[in-house]
Amino acid sequence: MEGIKFTKRPSLRNPYFIVAWPGMGEVAFKSAKFLVEQLKAEEFATVASEDFFYLSASQVKEGVLGLPELPHGVFYFWKNPARKTVKQPVNDLIIFISNSQPDLAKADRYCQRIFSVAKTMKAKVAISFAAMPQPIEHTQDSSVWFTATSKDMINSLKKHNLTVLSEGQISGMNGLFLGIAKREGLDGFCLLGEIPLYTVQIENPKAAAAVLAVLARILEIKLNLTTLLLQAHHMEEEINKLLDYLKVGAPLGPIGEEEIDKIKKSLSQLTNLPGSVKERIEKLFGESRSNLEKATELKAELDKWNVYKEYEDRFLDLFKKNKESNN
Repeated sequence: MEGIKFTKRPSLRNPYFIVAWPGMGEVAFKSAKFLVEQLKAEEFATVASEDFFYLSASQVKEGVLGLPELPHGVFYFWKNPARKTVKQPVNDLIIFISNSQPDLAKADRYCQRIFSVAKTMKAKVAISFAAMPQPIEHTQDSSVWFTATSKDMINSLKKHNLTVLSEGQISGMNGLFLGIAKREGLDGFCLLGEIPLYTVQIENPKAAAAVLAVLARILEIKLNLTTLLLQAHHMEEEINKLLDYLKVGAPLGPIGEEEIDKIKKSLSQLTNLPGSVKERIEKLFGESRSNLEKATELKAELDKWNVYKEYEDRFLDLFKKNKESNN
């Protein structure tokens, strides 16, 4: 299959085909990533990026400029455990996630390449996620809207008490892919989580949680959304702090880049690290106290998990204590 590299060839039953790219509020990307992690979905293929993306930047870490990298697109699969316990048909999942939107001038061919995997795996329904900017407050719950590729699909989804997007458009790949899938004969639907108009550039875990809660009902699968809801709570607190700081009440326009950076830096301090990562960080702190050369490895680990700010004082203390011991 042109442009697709398989590492496994899973045998799946009636799979739904879920796709996601970054977009407003990171609703689609975050929802799909969480779904992969929650279900422990397995990677089985990648799509070549060379034909659809161009290099646009080089990353700098600790002052060192690295080689530019192309975005990547990965296919995952999940076998529904209910297939072992129930007699009626169940649905497995294929999840495709890309960490960047392609050159939209090449989107049709790009979609064809991705669609070829869905066709090979005999997927019957495509699913995407997106954000739905609305004049709501960040403290409000996110409602979920939807649109579908057919009237029959719309009617089947109405029982989940969703709001139909009757007019408008879904920009970018999260909307475009479904349109192309429909053209190729694949039915599908898009779930859109509401986000405030003034936070379109900020990651919105509340909207992602709302979208996934609806998806779980539709697909009849179990998802533990506690982590996302906790992140949403922290996000709400940080935006409240920021608005108090700015003394502007409910803003009328998008929050600026400086304010977004403040929120992101504050949120990075609230990251919930896996226990194994916390243990490794503490071990590196212990080793760095007796061997300062280990501090480089420690700094790299903190940067990797975006929690340097949380540990900054302790990290700098390593050098202060070392200087004091040498005096």
